[in-house]
Amino acid sequence: MMEIFFETKDVFQLKDLEKIAPKEKGITAMSVKEVLQSLVDDGMVDCERIGTSNYYWAFPSKALHARKRKLEVLESQLSEGSQKHAHLQKSIEKAKIGRQDTEERTMLIKELSSLRDQREQCKAEVEKYKECDPQVVEEIRQANKVAKEAANRWTDNIFAIKSWAKRKFGFEESKIDKTFGIPEDFDYID
Repeated sequence: MMEIFFETKDVFQLKDLEKIAPKEKGITAMSVKEVLQSLVDDGMVDCERIGTSNYYWAFPSKALHARKRKLEVLESQLSEGSQKHAHLQKSIEKAKIGRQDTEERTMLIKELSSLRDQREQCKAEVEKYKECDPQVVEEIRQANKVAKEAANRWTDNIFAIKSWAKRKFGFEESKIDKTFGIPEDFDYID
């Protein structure tokens, strides 16, 4: 389809392409519209509505410019990637300086490892006694207080709905409790 545009360097309507494409390029007449639309969607063919007609065109120079722009973008990405690679290589070389395996370095690494293990053991020990921490105990008390208030608020809501149902529908309180699975000893939390 692109060859038709590039060879003729002309502007076409859909009906013209439906006649030309099957004869010259062997594209079935039924698929010309879909192929043309996909080329328009991909930006390879330009389309403009003038009056009631759609006109389609694609010139080789546009495709060439698009490829040149793409090539420039890819080349700039490549140069950026190369610069980044060189910078990282320099960083690796700098990091290697002073890291030669010496006896002193090996001893320091072992000491660091043992200190890290010791720190983890201390953290585990602190975690064991965390429950006795006054701050944690106070946070638990506050959370309990909030939960208690929430439970009493919902209990109040349930009593309000039971009262409304008794007034509105004339149900007995025991029947409402039984229907909704409310226990007999249901009351506020002290």
